[in-house]
Amino acid sequence: MTVPTQRYPDRPGQELADPAFWQLPPGERQAAFARLRALDAPVFVAEGRGRGHWALVRHADVQEASRLPKVFASAPGVTTPEPARWVRALFGDSMVNLDGPDHAQLRKIVQRAFTPRLLAAAEADIHAVAARIVDDVLAERPDEFVSAVASRLPLEVICNMMGIPEHYRPEIADRVNHASENIGVERGLTARLRMPGRGLRALARMQRMVAGIGRERRRNPQDDLISALVRANVDGQALGARQLGAFFSLLMVAGVETTRNAITHGLTLLTDFPDQRDLLLGDFERYADGAVDEMIRHSTPIIQFRRTVTAEHELGGHTFAPGDKVVLYYASANRDEAVFPDPDAFDITRSPNPHLGFGGGGPHFCLGAHLARVEMKALFRELLTRPVGLRAVGLPDLAGSNFDNRVRSLRFAFDRP
Repeated sequence: MTVPTQRYPDRPGQELADPAFWQLPPGERQAAFARLRALDAPVFVAEGRGRGHWALVRHADVQEASRLPKVFASAPGVTTPEPARWVRALFGDSMVNLDGPDHAQLRKIVQRAFTPRLLAAAEADIHAVAARIVDDVLAERPDEFVSAVASRLPLEVICNMMGIPEHYRPEIADRVNHASENIGVERGLTARLRMPGRGLRALARMQRMVAGIGRERRRNPQDDLISALVRANVDGQALGARQLGAFFSLLMVAGVETTRNAITHGLTLLTDFPDQRDLLLGDFERYADGAVDEMIRHSTPIIQFRRTVTAEHELGGHTFAPGDKVVLYYASANRDEAVFPDPDAFDITRSPNPHLGFGGGGPHFCLGAHLARVEMKALFRELLTRPVGLRAVGLPDLAGSNFDNRVRSLRFAFDRP
């Protein structure tokens, strides 16, 4: 395979639009981003038919754009490609694709539903679920980490918190996989024609399912998040059926996928850097918070989000015009040498660690950041403090997505019986 960076010697950054680039080993991709960070200004990445985007790759630029939502707007969509109008009309706008008052109102309703009591119950549940998963692993001795461990924790925690009945959960897990399996992944013509329909059908079924639960909770509320969302009263508003479905899809696809990938990369990192594993094991409570943040920085579960420029603005040595498309490359910002000394090292004592793994700040900072950290800390406490010597075997099977750092599978083993 021709290395994409060699195909465009006079067009720096153009490799980012080449599907082959995202199949390269992570180190080669990071080296390309380092070269782009060294340039004086953002580069334009052509995407065909006159389209393209400006690549923001430096930490300062990504952070500034994130904190100027009136200039760098999330609407009409943050993914590549942007959601079609008919998809938005059918499924509703996800919170990540909204700006201004619409986003603020929806976020306020959701935040109001996350009561201190609900969050306390969720944290207690996280520890119980983590312990149960590791009990199962020790009893059954599986050898594939994503399905046996990393996927289970966030899925069970979110379903418990939302109040999803047990009989729905296997189908939801299947729908989540179908909805997200090909995001950002290059496919052949037949797959491109087939997979979007399969993913949208999965989303539609999930949304119909949660809408039905929402209707039942309005009549018979319980002590769960769906009940809180459909009965929340913020300026006289609660979530309607379509809003609830869009939020649930976001929570399941984003919350489950990103956390599972961070957990899986975390095990690989602790295996590849045994000195850091030993340090963490020596005093887990002292180093665990730093270890979780360093896992998120190093792996950067979400690689990039798009923005649309709404007003002329100068940033990073370039003046952007209204209508320009901009991509915030978190995967590059989290390795910026100007912010992170020795950025490719995995250092659980790194301080400060202002990573952008949950976004660059501003109104779109990840609502689930706290719960994700609690989940990862609880699970690694169980995995590492039991006397079994769990470790990754070989390299993770990466999806090669330009959107998220997705792991399809990872083999793992026990050092001790």
